[in-house]
Amino acid sequence: MEKLLQHIKINVNEKLYLKDPDSSELGRSIIANSITLIDEIGFEAFTFKKLGQRIDSPESSIYRYFESKHKILLYLTTWYWSWLEYKLVFSIANINSNEEKLEKAIEVLTEPVKEDSDFLYIDEITLSRIAVQESIKTYYTKEVDAEQREGLFVVYESLVQRVSDIVLAINPKFEYPHMLISTVIEGARHQQYFSEHLPSLTDKKKNVKDVSQFFKRIVFSTIGA
Repeated sequence: MEKLLQHIKINVNEKLYLKDPDSSELGRSIIANSITLIDEIGFEAFTFKKLGQRIDSPESSIYRYFESKHKILLYLTTWYWSWLEYKLVFSIANINSNEEKLEKAIEVLTEPVKEDSDFLYIDEITLSRIAVQESIKTYYTKEVDAEQREGLFVVYESLVQRVSDIVLAINPKFEYPHMLISTVIEGARHQQYFSEHLPSLTDKKKNVKDVSQFFKRIVFSTIGA
């Protein structure tokens, strides 16, 4: 299993980049430093000029990989959702009970992430903060319909579908599995953000499992399990 994990690559839609950033040292530096820079200054203030200064490379070198900063954000969030699905698949692989699978899936979707040594140049903890604070900007845009038709959100859709299938395995008559699971994912991000910046809007305390326990109750009571 350890040898298998060494060869795992998180795949990202080729339409998101002009040149695969994972194919070169410069490309990996662009991704790693985009994560830290967006986390430091926010997506609105993030520019290719600032990124170029950070990596000591001209803006033109970044444009060889990405046509816009929007595509970089899409790349980062797509990588994150793909990685989260990968973690989900491995976490439930040896579980037979659908109820236990769903509990574990909710934990993966709602609990704070931990550093993953399988992907050395990606800081998953910092990237998860970007997913909490910035990923909504990838689809709350005028271009979202066209980008959806291009398949740029297929990884996020796949993650929702995978957990929805577990819900339906427990209760095949439940009518709203996708609505429920997408609400869990988005709601968990909101609660995490609220706990850090608007604490009066949440009941999350220091216990890292507060959000997970809340959504487990919602999910299982809603599907009648």
